[in-house]
Amino acid sequence: MNSLDVLNKLTKWRNVFAAWQLGTRSSTDGECRALKDHRELTILMRAELSALTGLLIKKGVITQPQFETALVSEAGQLDKDYERKFPGFTTGLDGVHMQLPDAADTMHRMGFPS
Repeated sequence: MNSLDVLNKLTKWRNVFAAWQLGTRSSTDGECRALKDHRELTILMRAELSALTGLLIKKGVITQPQFETALVSEAGQLDKDYERKFPGFTTGLDGVHMQLPDAADTMHRMGFPS
């Protein structure tokens, strides 16, 4: 199997993820098509990032501990950024926490579905 075939095969998982989230939908359903498109991109990005990270470590450009330290730092910063973007929401190891009324105000302001 050539590299394009391998990537094409991998992206077929978009259908499983879309069905998991939305149930069975027709191929013309706009919401389903958008979700499949998004999933395809994230699946490919995951493969690309894993490949790039692996190459950087194998070539000695970075070490595994350096990568892990940077990843933890970036993840912590992104978590803080999301807390600022979604006032009233925080996360912990046990899940997402909502502090009312701030979370309700955020949901209303940002147009969360009812």
